[in-house]
Amino acid sequence: MSTEIRANTLLPGRREQITLHTADGLELIGELSLPQDREPRATLVCLHPLPTHGGMMDSHLYRKAAFRLPALADLAVLRFNTRGTASEAGRSGGEFDAGSAERFDVAAALEYAEFHDLPNVWLVGWSFGTDLTLVHGLDPLVRGAVLISPPLRWSTDEHLRAWGDSGKPVHAFVPEFDDYLRPDEARRRFAAIPQAEVTGFSDTKHLWVGKAETALDALVGVVAPDVPTPLPRTWEGPAETRQVTIVDS
Repeated sequence: MSTEIRANTLLPGRREQITLHTADGLELIGELSLPQDREPRATLVCLHPLPTHGGMMDSHLYRKAAFRLPALADLAVLRFNTRGTASEAGRSGGEFDAGSAERFDVAAALEYAEFHDLPNVWLVGWSFGTDLTLVHGLDPLVRGAVLISPPLRWSTDEHLRAWGDSGKPVHAFVPEFDDYLRPDEARRRFAAIPQAEVTGFSDTKHLWVGKAETALDALVGVVAPDVPTPLPRTWEGPAETRQVTIVDS
């Protein structure tokens, strides 16, 4: 049976609720999504947008990544709520700390990935999550970074140079009509990372409304280049429709 892949289409996979434990004693709500019957070729550790403006592990790009990419691209997707952030899965402990104590949250996610032998780990930040990636994510475990709508709000040139010195790949997906940083300025700012690739996305805004497929195709193209893109827009086989309740953090 052929199913059109829509916003709430849940494709087959192994999914489990997980708890991340931070070095400062908090428990964070999360989920790990894996391919149904094979090992993942790569792992996405997803850092969500600003929770004070509605960002959470269910933010639509990450929800769709978790629903689709284990089946369509053999990827593992680890998403979680940073401290003080709530979603349908629950509220993480602690309180929002404007990106400072969230360094413990990033570390806890990477420790989980390492302990569970998840392969080829990429950090995927979106908006606020891109600053978390650049400031706190330069870890030996991390293969590289994908930055979706990076505002570069509190990432300094020092952080950018550190990524440059690491040689790790950095890919910035910058909307043409972003509210904070647009492609030309992004190319100037990211010049501090010689290996950074800045890609502009036409007719796209900061939240990628209506552009999820474009974002996921580009993401897969970076972390799993052997997977053909664009990804299928229909699915042959069992699938579910799962309505997600978006809660207020």
